[in-house]
Amino acid sequence: MTTLSTPDLCDKYENDVSAGLRVLDAVFNSYGALKQFSGQAVTIKCFEDNSVVKKLVDTPGEGRVIVMDGGGSLRRAILGDMLAANAANNGWAGLVINGCVRDVEEISEINLGVKALNTHPMKTEKRGLGDLNIPVSFAGHAINPEDWVYADNNGIIVASKPLT
Repeated sequence: MTTLSTPDLCDKYENDVSAGLRVLDAVFNSYGALKQFSGQAVTIKCFEDNSVVKKLVDTPGEGRVIVMDGGGSLRRAILGDMLAANAANNGWAGLVINGCVRDVEEISEINLGVKALNTHPMKTEKRGLGDLNIPVSFAGHAINPEDWVYADNNGIIVASKPLT
């Protein structure tokens, strides 16, 4: 999907109530090779356990964006290079992570958009915990499954409908 810049989308849709435009708080850093990405959201809620993430990145992404609410944890990395590579290989456009990543040098070379709070070298525990496709809330806004996510170096916006 071709992505317009987030500033252009904000200018165009800021007064369009039907778009449901939300700008996430500016707390994210960019780690993937793609600095601009967009797609329909698939949401995950998980805390220091990326079991659901591991299963999801092995499924067809079809240009969608994985939105992970890791509870803002800065104690474990919810995404590493192997899961990022699987996501890219399976056609996911990117990930927005309310948590940390690791293997950042490797992730920076993967053809995938990755926005996260920070980095941490410790992996998560695998306890099989997490919820898929439920509303999540972080960075000042709620994000629902099937919302549309647009990300670039200016920020991340979420909309209730596709923006063109």
